[in-house]
Amino acid sequence: MMASGDDAAFSKESGTGNRNSILPGIGSKEKYERIDAELAKDRPTRGSDSKRYVFVCAIFASLNSVLLGYDVGVMSGCILFIQKDLHITEVQQEVLVGCLSIISLIGSLVAGRTSDAIGRKWTICLAAIIFQTGAAIMAFAPSFRVLIIGRLLAGVGIGCGVMVAPVYIAEISPTVSRGSFTSFPEIFINLGILLGYISNYAFSGLSEHISWRIMLGIGIVPSVFIGFALFVIPESPRWLVMQKKVEEARSVLMRISESEEEVECRLTEIEEAAGGVKGEKCEEKAVWLEFLRPSPALRRMLITGFGIQCFQQISGIDATVYYSPTIFRDAGISSDSKLLAATVAVGFTKTAFILVAILLIDRVGRKPLLYVSTVGMTVSLFCLGLALSLLGHELVSPRVGILIAILAVCGNVAFFSVGLGPICWVMSSEIFPLRLRAQAAALGTVGNRVSSGVVAMSFLSMCRALSVAGTFFIFSAISAISVVFMYMCVPETKGKSLEQIEMLFDSGREWQRIEVELDDMEVLVPKE
Repeated sequence: MMASGDDAAFSKESGTGNRNSILPGIGSKEKYERIDAELAKDRPTRGSDSKRYVFVCAIFASLNSVLLGYDVGVMSGCILFIQKDLHITEVQQEVLVGCLSIISLIGSLVAGRTSDAIGRKWTICLAAIIFQTGAAIMAFAPSFRVLIIGRLLAGVGIGCGVMVAPVYIAEISPTVSRGSFTSFPEIFINLGILLGYISNYAFSGLSEHISWRIMLGIGIVPSVFIGFALFVIPESPRWLVMQKKVEEARSVLMRISESEEEVECRLTEIEEAAGGVKGEKCEEKAVWLEFLRPSPALRRMLITGFGIQCFQQISGIDATVYYSPTIFRDAGISSDSKLLAATVAVGFTKTAFILVAILLIDRVGRKPLLYVSTVGMTVSLFCLGLALSLLGHELVSPRVGILIAILAVCGNVAFFSVGLGPICWVMSSEIFPLRLRAQAAALGTVGNRVSSGVVAMSFLSMCRALSVAGTFFIFSAISAISVVFMYMCVPETKGKSLEQIEMLFDSGREWQRIEVELDDMEVLVPKE
């Protein structure tokens, strides 16, 4: 803004051009101050409105994650009653529990292509429909074979929903709060697990033939709300730009950004990422071929994204959650109702600590929380194995051993929820370039689901071969290795735009220096 004549005279006399120096009687300056004050007064209103809108969109997009969490939680109790009602073997139990995670990789792979073809929003809807169909079949299944068919369908729906939700949320969220919003799917997974545990406890008094059917059937309810969500959430602006619907993308950005300047800035970044010279060179190159012959930067991204997804599961979190009744029974709790009550405590702990992660992820950063999480999990898993081992050799009293086992399980899920649980999905949705993001996130989700399935389908066999205590000593060792992985392969992405994060991986092993430069730039650019 150019200064008026009075302002210029004042600047000349005072020897400074500082606009903030205000003296009474200079009418033009007062006029500017009144206008600035009015603009400043209006700005927070739009900012708060846009944040509330993104908040609501993130909640609705995360509803599919409730389905995954509910299935994980409810199956830990259902399996007790399914075993008695359908008389299934131990191997069939492992297949029933673990097949959902394995088959969900199909949903994840399909979702990558589907979300690029029909959009993120409608892929979320498709995932809910597939899951509803599978849940209904499971609830009315007359035999183990039909139960498996329903579970396979539910797995495809869950894999599809779990993959697309973090990508969608990352693409609509502002940089400063992207970590918190992208953690919402993990919050809803934990909420679903808690609801599953509560459902187990609430319906455990019914007959063996009815109880597990009601437990599984209730899982349809969250997906009904996804139909309503379609009337609330917009399509991803980044997907719209990829489809050359720039005006629609600008319209969406107007609703999720705090100012018109931010709209234009974000739109320019998206257009450069989607249609810049670098992107144009890759348009003719098949995405999957690029994965098979990755550039050094993409290779580093794949190692980080795929690695963090796998470590999230092979450190044994699903074994702890799916088989918590088995763990507590091995510790000495014999009553079904007491077993399920103990799992509710685990569910409350897991849900409470994910809220801690949401508060800290954009303040403290990703890496500090990952260090706290993986170190804490390592210690908790070791303590659980030690407690079960001491109980097995009758070196501690049953009361003390049970207490240590419950505290160790709660500690493990708490540390998981503080870091590795939510940040795994945050990182997977942040680190890949726009042209590859959906399918790269799908590939990472495949690693996550396969790892989860392998753990879930082998846990009982491992316990029989090594003992429950020995199995958790192995999980503790894997968790210790994950600490090294976080140090070596995971950069800090807090406060950086999705395009800046791509620069970190382009820099190779020099990302620590690039991080410092980007952090310095954040300090120099004032935040509103």
